[in-house]
Amino acid sequence: MPYRRTSKPSSVLKSLKGKVVLITGASRGIGRGTALAFAEEGCRLALTYRTGEPESAAVVDECRRRGAPEVVRLHLDVTDDHSIQETVSQVVKQFGQIDILVNNAGVVLWKTLRERSWADIAPELRTNLEGLIKMTKACLPYVKETVVNISSGLGLEVMEGVPVYIASKFGVRGFNQAMALDEPQLRWISVNPGATKTQMTNFQGVTPESVGEVMVNAVKGFYRTPNGGDVNVWEILGE
Repeated sequence: MPYRRTSKPSSVLKSLKGKVVLITGASRGIGRGTALAFAEEGCRLALTYRTGEPESAAVVDECRRRGAPEVVRLHLDVTDDHSIQETVSQVVKQFGQIDILVNNAGVVLWKTLRERSWADIAPELRTNLEGLIKMTKACLPYVKETVVNISSGLGLEVMEGVPVYIASKFGVRGFNQAMALDEPQLRWISVNPGATKTQMTNFQGVTPESVGEVMVNAVKGFYRTPNGGDVNVWEILGE
């Protein structure tokens, strides 16, 4: 059983308290749920947003209320190289290091390839895959323990209507597996949500908070997965 819970975390992490966690796309949805889950562990948080400035401020307040001893909020556009470099620089200046990186920022466009313009092809690839890779590269000198890359159930199986999104999420999983070979001193995890109550799914599915809890447990080593392996959220939650 790949997701049988161990009697205790198999990771070297006994506690996440005080760990520095950088989460991209944390103003809403799964990013918000993840931020709240790490806050409850007593982590120090660097939360990024691209849009939704008021929502991101509310997430900061809620994370502090739930136990995060330190929270910083940063604007980040993962499709902009300078924005990535500046954001990582600010995080390192604030905290000195990054213990856990969560690459969550993502977009989806519900169009078939035939329906898309040329301009419609780039956003998902640049945000979901290229931006994730570049964010990882920028953070790599400072990451001490774990990188969590958010893929999707559509990174394992396909459906009609979202071919470019699917391509980007298959790519995330391949990148994650390759990085586990190139950088085996770090823990690499691909977390693959199914339908989740976010804008992407018209708010159908499991709660973002439950996905965040799965992510925290994955980082703590509660699931039997190899380095670079998959954590499929729907299997754990029984959806």
